[in-house]
Amino acid sequence: MVGIVSYGGYVPRRRLNRFSVIQEMGWYIPALMMVAQGERAMCNWDEDSITMSVDASRDCITGIDKSRIDGLYLASTTLPFADRQNAGIVAAALNLREDIVTADFTSSLKSGTAALLSAIGAVKSGEKKNLLVTATDNRKARSASFYELWYGDGAASLLIGESNVIAEFKGSHSVSLDFVDHYRGSKEAFDYTWEERWVRDEGYIKIIPGVIKGLLEKYKLSPEQVSKFVYPCYFQREHASIGKRIGVKPDKIVNNMHDVCGETGAAHPLVMLTSALEDSRPGDKIIVASFGQGSDALLFEVTDNITKLPAKRGIRGSLANKKDETSYAKFLKFNELIETETGIRAEAPTQTALTTLWRNHKMILGLVGGKCTKCGTIQFPKTNICVNPKCNSFHTQEDYEFSDKEAKLLSFTGDYLAVSVEPPAIYGMIQFNEGGRMLADLTDCEREELEIGQPLKMTFRKKYYDKTRGFTGYFWKAIKK
Repeated sequence: MVGIVSYGGYVPRRRLNRFSVIQEMGWYIPALMMVAQGERAMCNWDEDSITMSVDASRDCITGIDKSRIDGLYLASTTLPFADRQNAGIVAAALNLREDIVTADFTSSLKSGTAALLSAIGAVKSGEKKNLLVTATDNRKARSASFYELWYGDGAASLLIGESNVIAEFKGSHSVSLDFVDHYRGSKEAFDYTWEERWVRDEGYIKIIPGVIKGLLEKYKLSPEQVSKFVYPCYFQREHASIGKRIGVKPDKIVNNMHDVCGETGAAHPLVMLTSALEDSRPGDKIIVASFGQGSDALLFEVTDNITKLPAKRGIRGSLANKKDETSYAKFLKFNELIETETGIRAEAPTQTALTTLWRNHKMILGLVGGKCTKCGTIQFPKTNICVNPKCNSFHTQEDYEFSDKEAKLLSFTGDYLAVSVEPPAIYGMIQFNEGGRMLADLTDCEREELEIGQPLKMTFRKKYYDKTRGFTGYFWKAIKK
């Protein structure tokens, strides 16, 4: 049996109230009011597609032996590097084995389901045992556009395997159509989109019903035999009308999450599928379809193992952990849509020595320190000498992973002089519960919320962006537990 073994999800904590856009830009485009209900997920300034996929993947593989994972497929249309494998960064952050296969799937909103089908194919063939699929997007749109309000940021991950399957893969049907509702040139920052009425009438409400009907006919199923239908469509009314065209009752259509999140691009079919799995019972049949130069439709049947899956944060937990954001100006700055003064302190050199990054990649990307095999002392960073003054042994340290360890706050400061997109910069000394300490940035928190002894956990975030050379540097930061 091949299928989904585990799932994980991540939606950024910040949610932009869409009405805040109307308050600032309604004078310019009053029609925005038509889509200004609810809220959209927005990345913090130190989040992007890579960091969200790491968070979703960590959620997915909680309680699973990472050494059994044979590969990682990353799908997104907003990857930070055009020529550096982004999946390799995610794999390094997750401390996966080095002898695995990694690949980026991109350039289409259906790349998430394309990666999923490829992983299923590899496992079915017997070539691989367990493959991690993660889809993520952080799309940007021009200020005061409908798309700015329709889009949202988020990620989801699925582990595909053949043991302890929670949702068995039963089959798929795909269509490939060069239907161009939007595109983004390789040197452009924003999508160019065609007329919405045409996208809606010729695209969504023809292509998605077509591929789902094709899947139903292929496996001789009626809509009544399927428990849930998962498909994206940011037009609220048309999302429901697609179901009518298939002959599906409204209670079987999984909510498109417009009001609470927005559409997360290539990740959205997997984000919605994860949301559907969270409320599924053994025996449920789920169809998930994508949209982007055609469509992939996949059929899964939930098994008894879903009742044995360890607790996940998932999409539901991510949506529950939110901070309301009413500042549209902050949203614009976080997405680099406005140019602001940063002062001469921001002019410090940011060039990354790629030699240093490679030699210390386990420490920087994987947050790997050391544990003395002689006295058991845990330390960060790993060095040639044990820091225990009663030991001080040479060359006795083995790798020790800190990223999944809990910590507490020993001291902290809020620094208004340090360069930060959202002052003050908050950092402090943290003590890991099992040993080891480090000076760390803190994120997703307010200074007033912190206190000495605050329980913390680690999260993978952007450390800086080198505008001169187009390089994004990553490291681990602490967040409240």
